[in-house]
Amino acid sequence: MRPAAFLTASMGLIAPLLVVSGGVSQAADDPPPAPTIVDGVTAPVFEYADAIRETVWVTAPDLDGDGAQERIATDIVRPRELDGTARIPVVMDASPYYLSLGRGNDAEYKTYDANGNPAKMPLFYDNYFVPRGYAFVAPDMAGTGRSTGCADQGGRSDIESIKVVVEWLNGNAVARNAAGEVVEATWSNGRTGMIGKSYDGTLANGVAATGVEGLETIVPISAISSWYDYNRYQNAVKSTNYPSSLSTTIAQRRTVPTNCVATNAFMNANDGDETGAYTDFWAERDYREGSFYDVSKVKASVFIMHGLQDNNVRMRNASTWWQDLGEAGVDRKMWLTRLGHVDPFDSDRDRWVDTLHRWFDHELMQVDNGILNEPAVDVEVAPDRWVQSDAWPSKGSRMMKLALRSDGTMRLGTKDDTTLSYVNSAGLSEANAVRIGASPNKLQFLTGTTRSEVRISGTPTVDLEVTQGRPVGQLSVQLVDYGAMDRVLTTNDGALTLTTESCWGASTAVDDACYRDVTRRVGPTELQVLARGWIRLDGEGTKNVTVELQANDVVVPAGHQLGLVISGNRSGVTAIDTSAQTYSVNLATSRLNLPIDGPMASFAPGQIKPEKTADLREGTLPLLDEFIVPHP
Repeated sequence: MRPAAFLTASMGLIAPLLVVSGGVSQAADDPPPAPTIVDGVTAPVFEYADAIRETVWVTAPDLDGDGAQERIATDIVRPRELDGTARIPVVMDASPYYLSLGRGNDAEYKTYDANGNPAKMPLFYDNYFVPRGYAFVAPDMAGTGRSTGCADQGGRSDIESIKVVVEWLNGNAVARNAAGEVVEATWSNGRTGMIGKSYDGTLANGVAATGVEGLETIVPISAISSWYDYNRYQNAVKSTNYPSSLSTTIAQRRTVPTNCVATNAFMNANDGDETGAYTDFWAERDYREGSFYDVSKVKASVFIMHGLQDNNVRMRNASTWWQDLGEAGVDRKMWLTRLGHVDPFDSDRDRWVDTLHRWFDHELMQVDNGILNEPAVDVEVAPDRWVQSDAWPSKGSRMMKLALRSDGTMRLGTKDDTTLSYVNSAGLSEANAVRIGASPNKLQFLTGTTRSEVRISGTPTVDLEVTQGRPVGQLSVQLVDYGAMDRVLTTNDGALTLTTESCWGASTAVDDACYRDVTRRVGPTELQVLARGWIRLDGEGTKNVTVELQANDVVVPAGHQLGLVISGNRSGVTAIDTSAQTYSVNLATSRLNLPIDGPMASFAPGQIKPEKTADLREGTLPLLDEFIVPHP
């Protein structure tokens, strides 16, 4: 391994890493304090209990329109031994949750000592990385915690309030301490990595999409890349006035009284709940191809982690971000689990911490550890069954086009000219909709039984020719795996918190590094919904639509059937059509497009031979989304 070095923003050499192999120093006697490499990773050689703990307020532009600049509270923990001797990189978790809803599975909050300096920092990042020579920085997003301003659900106030902290760490912004004195980040080498789950990871995505200098990498966990895809499903609305509701929720317990009535009123007036359309409001909150932020500006590497059963931040936010990053040539890595909205620190603690440690060492410490030469993607295709690959979806995926038939089957290529109808029922539950059996309120189609195991890897879509008799309507579509087996359950996102604890990093009397262990909730079920989709239909008459379902990567065992259900079931969205109108589907032009990796003759009856489609290859998938409660 070649020694890495700490660099200032101007690329001046400050203090080389001390490389140790087998416990024998390779540097001169009594070297200056420096992060140390042991067995290829940074070692915990600095005292966490003695670390410098401080708060600065970084100056941001006026983001809420009250005529005053914002003050973004930024809490810092860094090794005392390196103060004045080395400039070090930063691990940052920016959040709106530090004083409102708490962070992590243990729901931790920031606490402060009598002098107002941070005493307890949530999560393990400071406990683990500060002893290894990193600084940990935890800003309160504008409108939350100890910062001024107003939250605006992923808009410019949210993103610019955190971007300016990265700029301060890079020497390009101003901060002051509690006494109002200007404070410079002379200890920072200007290299920052952002990490966080949910809203925190969303801030990382948004700041990366500004192209800010000094942001070297981001690790978005269960994060949003387009707030439209979080709040909408093809113009179907999850809940009304959600942006203002979320912004009010995360403003709880903030210490700076600010009047955000005007900001919330603006969001209510412009969020477009009436039509569900993608407007300028949502373009501001789109980090993939928005009006202010987009993937073409991303300079940081990206390590995505997402749950394939996440009903809070649906997979579209991860899969489309992954696609766009690939097309933009960004260095990237991804983990996909069978869980829901769960941090891998909880579900896969040993392996996650090891991987994250090496990732930050490589991207921030510039340790040549070869992590980018390893398979880029890890996918859990069945409970605790992982597949590694260099691409996603699977390179073996091909699009199987299954025609829908009047006898309730799905088959390759055998079209049926029949038109089938169902009566809309907005009160139909998903559980009742997906049961096998006839109902006047749904259409249901089944494949034959699988002869061998197949893997669904990618984004299913459904082409439909549908007729409605009212000006506004909506469709709900589910792809279902029918067959008894042990699966990761959806209860509590598939995670079960245990009574035991494990410790990751150093501790103090008020901030320990110990967290309750978590395991998967695995149990037998008769079926599982693999993918969902909704679409709003405007205008009476007949129309051809394509419903995008959320991406998945899952193994379907031999002996199972796949089913497609079409109804007015509204689980997860606001009911647009509550009438009992009849919807008609022309089967002649309707089909399920299913990305399959595996034996294509698997579905009895008949030999299923899919049409090979180049557009399913890595880098081109559309997708879905869903649920909408604030979830730290």
